[in-house]
Amino acid sequence: MTVCVLHAAAEMFPLLKTGGLADVVGALPPAQSQLGTHARVVLPGFPAVLAGLEDLQSVADLGGAFGAGNVRLERGVLQPHGVVVYVVRADQFYDRPGNPYLDAAHRSYADNDRRFALLAWAAARIAKGADPAWKPHIVHAHDWHAGLAPAYLRAFERGGAARTASVMTVHNLAYQGTFPASEFGALQLPGDFYAVEGVEFYGHVSFLKAGLYYADRITTVSPTYAREIQTQTHGAGLHGLLQTRTHDITGILNGVDYSIWSPSVDESIASKYTASKPSAKSKCKAALQERMGLARDDDALLFGVVSRLTEQKGLDLLLSAVPDIVQRGGQLVVLGTGDPALETGMKNAAAAHPGAVAIELGFDETLSHSIIAGSDVVMVPSRFEPCGLTQLYALAYGSLPLVHRVGGLADTVVDSSLENLADDLATGFVFDTFDRAGIVGAIRRAFALKSRRTDWKAVVKRAMNQSFSWEAAALEYAEVYQGLMGR
Repeated sequence: MTVCVLHAAAEMFPLLKTGGLADVVGALPPAQSQLGTHARVVLPGFPAVLAGLEDLQSVADLGGAFGAGNVRLERGVLQPHGVVVYVVRADQFYDRPGNPYLDAAHRSYADNDRRFALLAWAAARIAKGADPAWKPHIVHAHDWHAGLAPAYLRAFERGGAARTASVMTVHNLAYQGTFPASEFGALQLPGDFYAVEGVEFYGHVSFLKAGLYYADRITTVSPTYAREIQTQTHGAGLHGLLQTRTHDITGILNGVDYSIWSPSVDESIASKYTASKPSAKSKCKAALQERMGLARDDDALLFGVVSRLTEQKGLDLLLSAVPDIVQRGGQLVVLGTGDPALETGMKNAAAAHPGAVAIELGFDETLSHSIIAGSDVVMVPSRFEPCGLTQLYALAYGSLPLVHRVGGLADTVVDSSLENLADDLATGFVFDTFDRAGIVGAIRRAFALKSRRTDWKAVVKRAMNQSFSWEAAALEYAEVYQGLMGR
């Protein structure tokens, strides 16, 4: 029997992307479809989503809900993979320019609770037959934006609807979608759902907690993160609930779309190269140095950062280590935007070390590829990291990742210690303690390895030969679904 799955999410590459969630939702459904799972997606009707879909057709009138006026369900196709995407049309909620979550002043929209409750409710309506031509066996909700979907499914069952299984995937537990308790009445859920055994979270409503409580299964985006979120340190206040559900939690590593992230096919880098013929990588480095105004020096160890500039990403720690990079003759390139204090710190570092440190504030997909390809080392020193995609991209491009041993970073990068080099296991640099001594030690190991040309080349080749395919991830999700189908 073909399992039909509806993914509910706020964003999907290439339609709309603010972070790694979009990459996952863009890559997982096509990978699943190739393996025989019938996967579709439901998204809010943001302008970029509507503009990117082909063959958009009306499916159903969902009536008035959440104060959004008349809500319509439409269905389109996302090429080139032909993924069917449902769109929740509520222009009053979604037809807004710029960021999908924030207003022009970078504040969360005051009606975000209703905007994303509507997404989750619409997913549950599709599960109950809103599209007469297709019905999912499983609703797969992603992050807090879709967290209420399992709750609506349970509420509909109370009204006599048939049971639909649900999966909740946590891409980042730190973002929980919490709203004042006074807003609960607007969510159209049974009154007793506002309880500790439900959506209540320290006197607020938590969309993420709702998903974690009501979903049949929970997945996170790496095995180590699945264990970490059950601890007080990384559990963001939800570790107690997650500990009670430990047998329902599975960690599945995200994959890489190698049709987009591979130096052998990448049209946006200065020169293509492969693991067996890596010499053209030096052209990418030279082009990056020129583009960013760094000294043209093939021997300088070039460290790259493509990241949101936040404390979670450990970039305050990186700032403290900039002098160590520069003193050893290294260079640093940073692309990102975020915390104003970190932006200022990075700009000051670039001003203090012209020709050695360069920063570009903002996000530029083409430049991000250039940095991943042109760097010798890509830094991901996160305080915590559910999975991380940057280090996976870096491995594919032979740009050795330098990471903190947490979450998916711990699962995907092997430190270039003497033992790991001797055993042909090393793929990058890993530090254990989140402090200046920890990151500087890893930076020193990078310089030491670079000075041993033969060892460096061997580690680069091993990194490029790692495979984190979406097919492997899709197979693991299929196991989770099969477990639910057997219930």
